[in-house]
Amino acid sequence: MPEKSENPKIQALRDKKVQSRQGGGAERIEKQHQKGRLTARERLDLLLDKGSYREVDSFVEHRSSDFGTDKNKFLGDSVTTGWGTINNRLVYVFSQDFTVFGGSLGEVHAEKVVKIMDMALKNGAPIIGINDSGGARIQEGVVSLGGYADIFLRNTLSSGVIPQISVIMGPCAGGAVYSPAITDFIFMVRGSSFMFITGPEVVKTVTHEEVTFEELGGADVHAEKSGVCHIVADTEANTLFLVRKLLSYLPQNNMEDPPFVPTEDSSLRVEPALDTIIPDDPSKPYDIKEVISLLVDEGEFYEIQEGFAQNIVVGFARLGGHSIGIVANQPAFLAGVLDIDSSEKAGRFVRFCDSFNIPLLTFVDVPGFLPGVEQEHGGIIRSGAKLLYAFSEATVPKITLITRKAYGGAYDVMSSKHIRGDINLAWPSAEIAVMGPEGAVNIIFRKELQKAKNPDKKRAELVADYREKFANPYIAASRGYIDDIIEPSSTRARLINGLEMLSNKRDKNPGKKHGNIPL
Repeated sequence: MPEKSENPKIQALRDKKVQSRQGGGAERIEKQHQKGRLTARERLDLLLDKGSYREVDSFVEHRSSDFGTDKNKFLGDSVTTGWGTINNRLVYVFSQDFTVFGGSLGEVHAEKVVKIMDMALKNGAPIIGINDSGGARIQEGVVSLGGYADIFLRNTLSSGVIPQISVIMGPCAGGAVYSPAITDFIFMVRGSSFMFITGPEVVKTVTHEEVTFEELGGADVHAEKSGVCHIVADTEANTLFLVRKLLSYLPQNNMEDPPFVPTEDSSLRVEPALDTIIPDDPSKPYDIKEVISLLVDEGEFYEIQEGFAQNIVVGFARLGGHSIGIVANQPAFLAGVLDIDSSEKAGRFVRFCDSFNIPLLTFVDVPGFLPGVEQEHGGIIRSGAKLLYAFSEATVPKITLITRKAYGGAYDVMSSKHIRGDINLAWPSAEIAVMGPEGAVNIIFRKELQKAKNPDKKRAELVADYREKFANPYIAASRGYIDDIIEPSSTRARLINGLEMLSNKRDKNPGKKHGNIPL
């Protein structure tokens, strides 16, 4: 704290600044700490580079007079807004203050958030919102609802222009959830973050279901079941660290390339382990994350939505210093099949990368789309089309590597040459066909098998023959659908060379207002 100023006006200013930073006061701050939660400004101290936060609107007060609110005012109201840096790069922030009116959103709260969002959009820098709020300020009525809508509009206009990150560090309920839902990534803290449209008591009243806050809208629920949450951590400090790390892969805005980070990991590094990582038995699983970690710089992979739709893996990494987005079928979970959730998870990730000039690397080992009544009635056609649309629409550099199976329509969907894949590679273990050998034989040779004296022996012979003729990458390569078949151990060098070759790629879609993705 600076010494007392001899100038009374300067001292009055300092006193007001201190008062504003105190939020709802020492007692409410202590209550926040007792819940295991930091205050709005303490969170920003962890998120931003030390000493970089510049707060604005710290003297703003609400203008409401209904229900006695005129007798209860706090400098800065229930949110702190401003800008700072993360790893010396500009970001704009707002952090809701639960110690003031439970962080509820009223007219001036919304005005502060809208102002900082407008600044972020005009200046082309990411916006990070830390949510900890009891929802709309009931005392202000429809004005609060209007404030939410003003924020939703900015979220929408900023989408695809600047990265938008939402950090849930307390309750986020009712209409408040739709701002995070429009943003690019949602972070939650296990045990203290909650998101839901209607709380447990309303659910009990309307549907007679007994459910806790955690069971209804906790971090694990949204990270594993709904897919609403992209990253979950155990503490607020870890969560904010992961936000900082995510931004290291992203550009400031859609007019920039993602940051290049030099690496000592050789671009010519050979990985002999990759030559034997695919099991000889095509029905046996392996972990695609092991393949990814062996190929990317320093083995570092920043996975997104790790607990949701685990049959597909998405996330960020670097190759030769270049930031990339990775989409990979996961044969260790449901054989890597595409279903409703995995299609939507990957489709949204692909569109984010394309919006922000992040090249896409796709690993393919997919037996097809998941069959069944539940999937068909749930809209697998529409969901699968979202992923197809996303890959087709993307104009960033696209490199595809088929490690094993690429069957049926799923071959087309997973960034194939036919939907503008720039470099399409395959390992010798790749199997590219309309369907697996067993299914194909059962259809093609149905009558022959019915007449055979020993159907099982005959089927085995026909399957082996089909596998030799069709379940390999050479027919696709002979057509030019695969650019090259490579030794797995040399993959890293080929991928980095491909990225550098594509660094000046220029592609565009037909002029239009926007496409009509099958939502």
